[in-house]
Amino acid sequence: MAGSRKHVLEGFKALDFTQFVAGPTVTKLMAEMGAEIIKVEFAPDGDRARGIPYIKNNRSGYYVQQNRGKLSLCLDPRKAAGKTILCELITKVDVLVENFAPGVIKRLGFDYDSVKQINPKIIMLGIDLRADGSAGRGSRLRFYRAGLCRRHITEW
Repeated sequence: MAGSRKHVLEGFKALDFTQFVAGPTVTKLMAEMGAEIIKVEFAPDGDRARGIPYIKNNRSGYYVQQNRGKLSLCLDPRKAAGKTILCELITKVDVLVENFAPGVIKRLGFDYDSVKQINPKIIMLGIDLRADGSAGRGSRLRFYRAGLCRRHITEW
């Protein structure tokens, strides 16, 4: 029965702290596979991609393309009210996805060790663009890397 078929991620919820290309593409694909995505945008301006051209009717075509199918909220995670809302959402999601520069998510108080205390079953995906500081070939190249933070990924 075609009508009873579920999407592979149907029933999963993710909190999306991503911006620009790599992160929003991951969460867009998750939404297309049936996950409920809650995109977190930072107050007061929201996601900076909202200003990327092509703009029509005051909306960025790029932003719409990368964030279709997602729910969205705008708050300041550095303020108590914003942290309270995010902590409540963390109790209700299966996955947290972020693509900040190294250390930013920890400074905000939402690194893996912190969020697993709120939701011990959470899966966290970090995607970052970094310059590898090691010596040797490719040491000056920038690259995206993804890392899953989960005690027992097989439980998923």
